[in-house]
Amino acid sequence: MATSTFRNKNKVRPKKQGAAKRRRCLVQRRRLVSLGLSEEAVEKLQVHELRAMLKRPKEVQKAAQASAQAEA
Repeated sequence: MATSTFRNKNKVRPKKQGAAKRRRCLVQRRRLVSLGLSEEAVEKLQVHELRAMLKRPKEVQKAAQASAQAEA
């Protein structure tokens, strides 16, 4: 009987997979573009920077609007 592995949740939990992680990163990049950042700027960001920016979307949106007004 394999009750010991069944009870140990660390051994039976699902493992992270690379394809799902890449898909999440792509979705997060699209969310930043929809907030107003340029695609070129989003491409240069690292993954941890993407997640940090998405924690405060209103600040990102304000900063993107301010930079767009400065350019115009």
